[in-house]
Amino acid sequence: MERLKQSVAPTDLLQRYTAVIESVSGSPLTHGNKVTLLIDGPATYSAMFQAMENAKDHINLETFTIEDDASGRRFSDLLLKKQAAGIQVNLIYDSVGSIKTPAPFFQRLRDAGIKVVAYSSIRPPKDADTGSLAHPDHRKILIVDGKVVFTGGINISEVYSGRYSRKKQGKKPSIPWRDTDVRIEGPVVAEFQKLFLDTWQRQKGPDLAGRNYFPKLDAKGNALVQAVASSPGQSNRLTFVLYVSAITFSENSLHLTNAYFVPDDETLNALCDAARRGVDVKIILPGKTDTSLILSAGRYHYSKLLQSGVKIYERRDVLLHAKTAVVDGIWSTVGSTNMDFWSFSSNDEVNAVILNKEFAAEMEKMFAGDLEESDEIRLEEWENRPMLNRIREWFAHQFERWL
Repeated sequence: MERLKQSVAPTDLLQRYTAVIESVSGSPLTHGNKVTLLIDGPATYSAMFQAMENAKDHINLETFTIEDDASGRRFSDLLLKKQAAGIQVNLIYDSVGSIKTPAPFFQRLRDAGIKVVAYSSIRPPKDADTGSLAHPDHRKILIVDGKVVFTGGINISEVYSGRYSRKKQGKKPSIPWRDTDVRIEGPVVAEFQKLFLDTWQRQKGPDLAGRNYFPKLDAKGNALVQAVASSPGQSNRLTFVLYVSAITFSENSLHLTNAYFVPDDETLNALCDAARRGVDVKIILPGKTDTSLILSAGRYHYSKLLQSGVKIYERRDVLLHAKTAVVDGIWSTVGSTNMDFWSFSSNDEVNAVILNKEFAAEMEKMFAGDLEESDEIRLEEWENRPMLNRIREWFAHQFERWL
């Protein structure tokens, strides 16, 4: 961070963030892209299905979770249909993220000619590259014909259907998941394709059919976009540096939405420093979650953040799963990366970073909509929370590096 501070001069915001991203990643942003914001599962699935229906050459899908439910079967049925029509389908799924999906679900795909790779999330001790035996593939990437890519936080599961489920006997009714994806056309699609094929090769997947995985890509819009990916064991954890650098160089506003928020010291200090220097720092976090220990571990840090001037909100009535940020009305990111130790140190992750004022305005509008559906956490009230809650937060904090 000290090197970045010395190398990036305070200039035009667009030039400033371009310089920051290129310094962090060592590679330039890609020009000429069109980015479409997709809010929640129904809109994302609709756009994905339209793209896959129009596929002419291949479909590459990489996902953490694909379930054997109504949504999973809709995907599998369409993939089988396209494979039968001569469109090569290649699928990577995480073996732990999809552990509840029965083997026959995937065997049906293989039997039809679809190439399937089960990403091995568990490493033998001799191959553990981060001190952890777990190394999940948490990326979500759908590429159609090498010309359009979808990425973000959305898995393939009925929880994204947008409907409240009926209460089952002995169980509480579930609530819909709130998430975000993007659809991207343009030259940057090739960078996401490289990531998919690299994962396929690292996992020693079956030989891929000869298809046009890298077609000529013309400019489709005016957005600068970069695919920022990380894998454990690399010298530079790019998704981590991506977030910390954006926070550190923010000047006016920093609006963050994250599903699993357990910040390390550097991220925590960067957020507090930004608020103290006058940046409008607002964070929307889940009010309900599928992992209560993570929720408590994140709340352990609320007091320090609130005392520094950070404004914290908790989303109502949905299970918040989005991982997005918009900074200074110009820099945006949508991806799979949570702000916790697991995402930053153990997972394969990918984020799309977008430099474009029009897209940032859409992100701000989405953020404002979530803000209206959230409850603000106020310092005075928070300091008077029950002792039992404090104990629960302290206990969860002891395990946060494993969450």
